[in-house]
Amino acid sequence: MIVAVAGGKGGVGKSTLAYNLGAALDALVVDADLGMADLPGGPERGPDLHDVLAGRAAPEEAVRPGPVDLLPCGRTLEGARLADVRRLREAVAVAGYEHVVVDSPAGLRADAGAPLAVADACVLVASPTRWALADAVAARTLDCGLAAVALNRVVEDPPTRAVGRALGAPATAVPADPRLARSLDSASPIAETAPESATARAVDALAAAVRRCSAV
Repeated sequence: MIVAVAGGKGGVGKSTLAYNLGAALDALVVDADLGMADLPGGPERGPDLHDVLAGRAAPEEAVRPGPVDLLPCGRTLEGARLADVRRLREAVAVAGYEHVVVDSPAGLRADAGAPLAVADACVLVASPTRWALADAVAARTLDCGLAAVALNRVVEDPPTRAVGRALGAPATAVPADPRLARSLDSASPIAETAPESATARAVDALAAAVRRCSAV
């Protein structure tokens, strides 16, 4: 199952949640932000998603194994220019993974819609603020089944029930947690650093929603 992690606004922690959701699902995580890659590519230089979309490498060649297996994206303008987004479905369908989590570009641009077009479902990420939730509602209009909504970096009681009713999917509050924020840079998902924490339980709840969606 291909799961797009999307958001109507940048800076809400979407890439961090995609990485940790991948850990909870034992999934491959793909950085599909062709112009502003966020997920780490590892110290070694090898093929990346730009190369795969340009037909210069097979998807399997670009996978970086680790605590969470990653298919990183390149960070050059030339690579982004040569990438053919029409190859994205083939690029993310890497053999051997029951789930593939695709970190999508933020916003409503055409390149943001490409991962949603190839995904079976999506997880929508938003900050628990009025303006961010409005962006999330706008992003919901993109044509992709919604598995769950993540209200990220929560410090107070969030309106999870109201958001869930408005968007027609379960909403989960993910607490503000510096261990989650550091997980990308340290390559240490919250499931490893704090498996009993409320944050890890929230990520597990998102993973459970994805599994329920895939069972339908």
